[in-house]
Amino acid sequence: MTSAADGSAQAPRDVYFEFTAIGAVVKVVAIDAATGTEVSVMGPAGAAQADLEQLAIAKLKARLKRDAGS
Repeated sequence: MTSAADGSAQAPRDVYFEFTAIGAVVKVVAIDAATGTEVSVMGPAGAAQADLEQLAIAKLKARLKRDAGS
């Protein structure tokens, strides 16, 4: 992750992905290396890996932003 969803710059973050096929869907887990924050999304098994990663990153960014506001 190199920039915030709102376009503001922020330090790059390492994100780990785990893909698990479950029938006709894929569960994608994204984990922020610095905080250990984890989110998951599901999508069709035929979807492009990059698209699923972007969806997971968007959710992870939202979670990190929400947690920072606490």
